[in-house]
Amino acid sequence: MAKQPRVAPRGTRRRTGATPRRLPYLLIAPAGLLMLGFIAYPMLSVLYYSLQNYNVTKPWRNGYAGFENFTRIFTDDPQFWDALAFSGKWVVTEVLLQLVLGVALALLVNQTFIGRGIARALVFSPWAVSGVLTTTIWMLLYNPSTGISRYLADAGIGTYGTSVLSDTGTVFWAAVLAELWRGVPFFAILILADLQSIPKDLYEAASVDGAGRARQFFHITLPHLKDAIVLSTLLRGVWEFNNVDLLYTLTGGGPAGQTTTLPLYVANTGINGHDFGYASALTTVAFVILLFCSILYLRLSKFGGDTK
Repeated sequence: MAKQPRVAPRGTRRRTGATPRRLPYLLIAPAGLLMLGFIAYPMLSVLYYSLQNYNVTKPWRNGYAGFENFTRIFTDDPQFWDALAFSGKWVVTEVLLQLVLGVALALLVNQTFIGRGIARALVFSPWAVSGVLTTTIWMLLYNPSTGISRYLADAGIGTYGTSVLSDTGTVFWAAVLAELWRGVPFFAILILADLQSIPKDLYEAASVDGAGRARQFFHITLPHLKDAIVLSTLLRGVWEFNNVDLLYTLTGGGPAGQTTTLPLYVANTGINGHDFGYASALTTVAFVILLFCSILYLRLSKFGGDTK
């Protein structure tokens, strides 16, 4: 006579079956609640204060303002449009240059040569430096008395006492160069990681078919790097748009407001002007702009889709 399988009690099966389904949610609940607190609460606070007149130097005017702050942004604040235009110029210039140089560096250190490990460490080291420290380094380099300009003047290039950070014709590219030094390794790290995942057989087959390096790059390397490029440019674009530390400590938004990005304008309005209601409205507008541009960029680039 066949032995009957042992059946667990009905209540026991229900308890053991329910626990594994709930366990992952219970484990991530603390981290989820912390993230919700650190993200949702500040966002809701900014949205609340954007609808208020809240200036600590003029408390008698504080109170509900409705959409007055937003109306002021779009109709009575030319500095907002100047800051937004410079932010767009800054982001496009930085991201494009960092992408091109980052891909070039990644392709270079992906090759096999003696001392490759040291070369990779040197290439990636600027990414570990903080924005304030990066600014200190470049301020010393741009110092008209002890920096590069003095040695260029000794060689007959330029004049003594020239400060590239106080000249409206050179300050933009001086700031761009400083940020490039810090931002290029970010692209190099991500692109290099994706380069190492490309099968070598593809390049060998292309070489047998007579494809040169240029054709291999455009028909093999770039298609495989598409998602990494889209993701890295999106992340870096958001970070560069929100860049405050380097520009604030390097130029302070000057000279004459020539290097004031929208987030830097928000910081100056809130911290220096003490107008936290208007600064919150500016922050809300900046968030909507970033969200719209990010979604549009992902849709146009077809991120995650077929690369063929």
